[in-house]
Amino acid sequence: MSRLTILLTGIAALALLVGGIGVMNIMLVSVTERTREIGLRKALGAAPATIRNQFLIEAMILGLSGGAIGVVMGVGLALVLPSVLGSTIVISGLALVVSVAVAVGIGAVFGVYPAARAARLAPIDALRDQ
Repeated sequence: MSRLTILLTGIAALALLVGGIGVMNIMLVSVTERTREIGLRKALGAAPATIRNQFLIEAMILGLSGGAIGVVMGVGLALVLPSVLGSTIVISGLALVVSVAVAVGIGAVFGVYPAARAARLAPIDALRDQ
């Protein structure tokens, strides 16, 4: 592999890590703000797996939204830049699908901790919290 390929791979990995940490922080804030809702759902009989799945799905939707916005911006730039640069840019459908899938996967991976934290909340503590 060339040095440029290694450098670009490192930058992409770092960007994915930072994006994943951002998703995790947003989900942790969501869990904190919705403590009463979680407590009420658990008091009414919601299983921990149900609550965990809810927050995992939310994290995946967050990743999907970010991936879709990235694809739209990338395709938009790929359509505008050739006229500015005087060259051609090829848009790969497979690359678009893989990038959205990776974004959803990052949301799922980094959403595990907040989802588990929400599922572990004790109903009485969550309802008492204000």
